[in-house]
Amino acid sequence: MTPPKSASLSAEKSAKPRTGLKANTAEFERHSFIKPTGFREYDARWIFGEEINLIGIHQIGVGMAELFRRRGVPLRIVVGHDYRSYSSSIKYTLISGLLAGGMEVFDIGLALSPTAYFAQFDLDVEGVAMVTASHNDNGWTGIKMGLDKPLTFGPDEMGELKDIVLAGVPAAPGGGKYHVIDDMAERFINHLADRPTIKRKLKVVCACGNGTAAAFAPQVLRAAGCEVIELNCELDHSFPNHNPNPEDMKMLHAMRDAVLEHKADLALGFDGDGDRCGVVDNKGEEIFSDKIGLMLARDISKTHKGAKFVVDVKSTGLFMTDPVLKENGVTTDYWKTGHSYIKRYSHDNNCLVGFEKSGHFFFNKPLGYGYDCGLTSGLAVLDLLDHNPDKSMNDLYGELQTSYQSPTMSPHCADEVKYEVADRIIEHFKSQAENGGTLGGQKITEVITVNGIRMVLEDGSWGLVRPSSNTPQLVVVVESTSSDEMMRAIFKDIDAHLSTYEEIGEYNQKL
Repeated sequence: MTPPKSASLSAEKSAKPRTGLKANTAEFERHSFIKPTGFREYDARWIFGEEINLIGIHQIGVGMAELFRRRGVPLRIVVGHDYRSYSSSIKYTLISGLLAGGMEVFDIGLALSPTAYFAQFDLDVEGVAMVTASHNDNGWTGIKMGLDKPLTFGPDEMGELKDIVLAGVPAAPGGGKYHVIDDMAERFINHLADRPTIKRKLKVVCACGNGTAAAFAPQVLRAAGCEVIELNCELDHSFPNHNPNPEDMKMLHAMRDAVLEHKADLALGFDGDGDRCGVVDNKGEEIFSDKIGLMLARDISKTHKGAKFVVDVKSTGLFMTDPVLKENGVTTDYWKTGHSYIKRYSHDNNCLVGFEKSGHFFFNKPLGYGYDCGLTSGLAVLDLLDHNPDKSMNDLYGELQTSYQSPTMSPHCADEVKYEVADRIIEHFKSQAENGGTLGGQKITEVITVNGIRMVLEDGSWGLVRPSSNTPQLVVVVESTSSDEMMRAIFKDIDAHLSTYEEIGEYNQKL
């Protein structure tokens, strides 16, 4: 019997995803629902149930298979998920779409993002799809994707995937294969533990914010030879203490308190999917990740003379003036903020290490595989201390040139308008620089517009405004080489201009 035409499988595309459905309705359960702004520059992130539904997740899986097919990449992919209450259901729905699209799926289960990246090398698999919203608030979900290890999607791949999915994905051909890799966590931990132990006796606070890193980080640090004080290392997807975000002052303050209470040598804090590491020193002082990167660059350059590094535009200007880096013949480039951008730039330009202010570090050969791993970064910090047995973390920090730097401040700005708003801000400050304008009373001597606008002042101080790549926010960072007062004066002038935009809302934190 011939099935009716409406039931036949054909080469026709599926219906385009809807963009205006509401949860708890029949339409929400019948149709694909995907908010287009969830396809960001290099990650995909949505509020689950408000901006995407499970049918939409399935279509993304089919769309990924089509993208691989168009790019001529073998249809093989590693898939993992983080520890959120809904992440496993989202992962299995994504897998259903990948299988329907004809992909061979290697399911590594509960994982960190670097676990998934490692699995690509360990299993020799081309693709990766890690279901995670990293450090975002509960309710968010997302996917970190790649098709060429160790790289993850940039704007070209993400834009093509968005076009495929929003146009209505091709009819799924089926024929996929499914493998469960149930020991990848152990393989990853063993890989990180396969190194010389730390000779120096170190007491380390391991802070995980109740996120996924709690299932990995304490074991790795103990295997390295450290005494480990666990802080919020019980897996709890409600994040009862604070978000697992080592840029968040709540997490940093908790790390500070634990260091002082236990008289620890330092605290290492890991974000929700384990690809970033934050540091608090033995005196309880929070050290921003770009300064940690500078300290590691100094240490690494002693044995890798003439090394080339890359840092993002949010990072300290001290990479250009540091005397140790100069003595060791180091060159440093500044590039776009975003883990995919710095990862790709470091890979394509033979940089030994890429450092991002948010804490994504990329150690390339011979130091690593080139992907971002917070645990690898934490071990590098421990090696730094081991190489300087008579100095504390605070001593080493004190050897850096003095600068006064703000935290990363993020005023709300909706995804739909943030890029247009950022363009207007860029034009304003470019015009100000061209006409002899000032910030904090200093003349603007240079503007860098590779990613937003970084305004460099007469004494090397600077201020940055850029659109966030993965949240509905702008990003503001300032640094002064002279004083805390100057830093605040620079921010005050930037904030005074931002306050004139009705599209810009409250800050997550503010000076």
